[in-house]
Amino acid sequence: MQPRIMLMEEHRLIEYMLEIMVKENSRIKLNNKVEPTMIDTIVDFIRTYADRTHHGKEEDILFAELAKKELEEHDKKLMQELIDEHIYARGKVKALVQAKEEYAGGDIGKTKEISDGLEALANFYPAHIKKEDENFFLRTEKYFSQEELSAMTKNFNEFDRQMIHKKYRQVCEELSQKYQ
Repeated sequence: MQPRIMLMEEHRLIEYMLEIMVKENSRIKLNNKVEPTMIDTIVDFIRTYADRTHHGKEEDILFAELAKKELEEHDKKLMQELIDEHIYARGKVKALVQAKEEYAGGDIGKTKEISDGLEALANFYPAHIKKEDENFFLRTEKYFSQEELSAMTKNFNEFDRQMIHKKYRQVCEELSQKYQ
């Protein structure tokens, strides 16, 4: 399987979560009430699956390998746009978490900020995904031999295999800090 196919398949699951986010945001707007555990679930998905797993493969493997190549200016610029967009999404998620924490602490005025954060992410990701699926991924395959693409697929699979261990090692380390 080509690396771009793996990344595009991951996009389909991210889009599925986006549909859930839109429905949850509609519920928040209708009831003017947030379910913090639902926001936690959405954030966990975005941070673990969309960012660490998916963006991780893009940034740590695909983009890193592309950085070793002599890219056309258009592709170099597009890759930087995608990196900047990943940074933007991380910032939106961080703000969403902060607003949710404040809401959970009793500041019900954060409801709109949470809703706006969900909406911003739900609006951001479709265009980002389209840019990658329809432009970037296919364009970048020309820079790699078939052997390099196969090696990248193996690296993607190894990256996925290690992800769960990294996530829960981090959970343990964070929890451990509470007892120091």
